[in-house]
Amino acid sequence: MANKTKKLFLKTADVIIENKEYLTELDAAIGDGDHGINLARGFKKLKEKLKKQSFESRNEIFKLTAMTLISNVGGASGPLYGTAFLNISKVISDNQLDLDDLVEIAEEAIAGIQKRGKAEAGEKTMLDTIIPAAESLKQSRDNKLDLDTALSDCLESAAEGMKNTIEMQATKGRASYLGKRSIGHQDPGATSAYLMLKTFIKGYSK
Repeated sequence: MANKTKKLFLKTADVIIENKEYLTELDAAIGDGDHGINLARGFKKLKEKLKKQSFESRNEIFKLTAMTLISNVGGASGPLYGTAFLNISKVISDNQLDLDDLVEIAEEAIAGIQKRGKAEAGEKTMLDTIIPAAESLKQSRDNKLDLDTALSDCLESAAEGMKNTIEMQATKGRASYLGKRSIGHQDPGATSAYLMLKTFIKGYSK
């Protein structure tokens, strides 16, 4: 399982690096214009570290990712994503993950981001992608759906959440300075969160 997780993070790093300009363009409209640049730098460093090491467990990889992003990504996104991954490292096992596990992982990630960023749903942040994804997983678990269907629904909810940020007014971070002018722009953090979720779900479903 550790080797598959390592491959997923390497693929995630490639996706973030490939989308560096797109994420930066989104951020330039409402933020500092460095979201893609900062994240790509952190994930490039992560790729270097992952390729040099072998791992016994998933939690080692999540912890390394957390520490690397916190240390190498400027702005708020490094600490936010880093804290999310650090929280996940404390609960993830090396067994085949079921819906109960995925719900717990999602809740831990959200708790980490909220503790660090003091944000809630509807404030035009990465949480507007992650919280709908988590809620979808809970609903799928309650409805006893199979894992593949649950993951497909989860990704659909994440995409919808990301798109919903376009019509939101930002109340957190640099974008909040724009007030109503932040409306009409897709949030870069919600977008990078979606890219990560999509990569993990597509990779895990294979």
